Amino acid sequence: MKYPKIPTHEQCLQMMGEMQMMDHIVAHSLQVCRVALFLAEELNRNNHDLNCELIRAAALLHDITKTRSFDTGENHALTGGRFMAQQGYPEIGELIRQHVKLDEYPADGMLSETAIINYADKRVLHDKIVGLNKRLEYILQRYARNAGHRQRIFRLWEKTKTLEDRIFSHLEFSPAELEGLIRAGDDKCAQ
Repeated sequence: MKYPKIPTHEQCLQMMGEMQMMDHIVAHSLQVCRVALFLAEELNRNNHDLNCELIRAAALLHDITKTRSFDTGENHALTGGRFMAQQGYPEIGELIRQHVKLDEYPADGMLSETAIINYADKRVLHDKIVGLNKRLEYILQRYARNAGHRQRIFRLWEKTKTLEDRIFSHLEFSPAELEGLIRAGDDKCAQ
């Protein structure tokens, strides 16, 4: 079995600094990391086999090219994935590439690291954990420039709601309880 090459926590923070990620994007990434890692650990307690180190690194780095995308207009999910692959971390790159939209939204089977990163990003507005509806409001306001954009966002959000149902069917708490549970835990992402 081939194990993925994963940057250390220090290497992740160093790359974030080198890419001059804006402070608010760093804060968002830390919170996405908290959500993703918490969910992965809870799912692993319920017979899943998620790689928490892979999730931690990909969550921290999921917006690695977002700051520069404000100037370039690039698709930060695609360029972030490409950037990480070029740095020698192709598995991290794959997770980053799919953090906005998954290639597939599987209906059954085990949950993947990619699905956890994707979902965690949808639950964090700036640096706050919010419900999917609140995050959807923001996404629509920020990115829906026309009816076609709105339609694509709504289709994607239906898939995200289904993903949320799948994730929480394996857990003993609800999506609404997530924020309180994470606040109560220790922070493995800022260390």
